[in-house]
Amino acid sequence: MTTVGLLYPGHAAEDDYPRIETLLTGVNLPVVHTDIGEDAHREDALREMGSAERLAAGVEELRLSGAESVVWACTSGSFVYGWEGAHEQTRALALAAGLPASSTSFAFAHAAREVGAARVAVAATYPQDVTDLFARFLKAAGIEVVAARASGIVTAAEVATWGRERVLELLREGDDPRADAVLMPDTALHTVAHLPELEEAAGKPVLTANQVTVWEGLRLAERRGAWSDELGRLFARKD
Repeated sequence: MTTVGLLYPGHAAEDDYPRIETLLTGVNLPVVHTDIGEDAHREDALREMGSAERLAAGVEELRLSGAESVVWACTSGSFVYGWEGAHEQTRALALAAGLPASSTSFAFAHAAREVGAARVAVAATYPQDVTDLFARFLKAAGIEVVAARASGIVTAAEVATWGRERVLELLREGDDPRADAVLMPDTALHTVAHLPELEEAAGKPVLTANQVTVWEGLRLAERRGAWSDELGRLFARKD
């Protein structure tokens, strides 16, 4: 059994994680909820949400769960710090937890490379300025963003209410024929149940926040053999 500890801000789409657990063999995904503070996709609120103090408050519970790695399961609350700041955030988290640590923002960068995506389209729930910060983060990771669709949603609570049709609509709005993959960066968005349909609609890899978060934690724990036909090309069996 491989245990990946997840620090998740507030309550929104965390039920994606037990769904992933049922699709992967020998994987345990304990979730510890961090204090979200103000629920707002706004730079100052996101920086506060991702502060070292808020993240450190949850690490002891994850250690007790037997976690082998820890991932800050929040995209906007990590890339908002910029490339260097996001590295400092994960270094502080690793030090507090005494475990390998990462965040969903780095998970996207690593997962894009894993599926061979040098050019990506971003289909974001965020306002435009926050979406632009994610595009800038990906550029710093050496990934070309050919299109970035911002939906203008301010709160995670609203994003969490989106169902299948709205998620598929977001994908179609954000896709671009020049892109090797589509990235859907909000961990408040329910996507795991829709991954096969999303990839069929796009005709290319689709990377979503809760999906890549788990993949990143398994990568850190050196568990690279976990696969599922229901979790997109990122989790496809490697022969």
